[in-house]
Amino acid sequence: MKSLIWVVVVFIVIVGALVIFNGSSSSSSQFSLTEVSPSDHVKGRTVDTGASSTVVLIEYADFQCPACRSYYPILLELSQTYSDKVTFVYRHFPLKQIHFNAEPAAWASEAASKQGKFWEMHNLLFEKQNEWSSASDLKKVFGDYAVLIGIDKEQFLADLDSGEVKDIVKSQRESAVKNGFNATPTFVLNGEKLDSPQSIQAFKLLIDKALK
Repeated sequence: MKSLIWVVVVFIVIVGALVIFNGSSSSSSQFSLTEVSPSDHVKGRTVDTGASSTVVLIEYADFQCPACRSYYPILLELSQTYSDKVTFVYRHFPLKQIHFNAEPAAWASEAASKQGKFWEMHNLLFEKQNEWSSASDLKKVFGDYAVLIGIDKEQFLADLDSGEVKDIVKSQRESAVKNGFNATPTFVLNGEKLDSPQSIQAFKLLIDKALK
């Protein structure tokens, strides 16, 4: 009888562990490498149904990453050039082990998104990367940025600390890890990981090929 009880106990523990494991990974399972999810930040071509265009370029990036900063103007120009043809998606992949302010910066962009200003904060964070990367009082710096882009500062600071904002960043980061990504920026074009094109011309060649 005691043996049976122990078997039941062990079974319950195993099932419980599986539930916890599955629950922790379910948030990242919503992120496809070929489709746009409801929590994605999107520029460029979309259709009324909410589906993406036939060409989707996803960037997994870290606001504190110098390489991501160097790609920022390239992505900006590409999104303007192909605004009616390509769907551009930004996803968070803060490398928080080496970029200690990257995760709070991602939270700041999501807090700004709550007031409809994700891309404005996204741009400002890259343009002022050298300023906030070494800052000790990030709330003050990011609060000032909120004022610069014209959103309510108090609401922004409240959202900055919210679990909802942090969960979005966490789930997008988990999706990068789940897909085996280990560096930023990582680009995915129509589900295929790219070897980080070194110029805007290289990007255009790949996009033009995908459009055909």
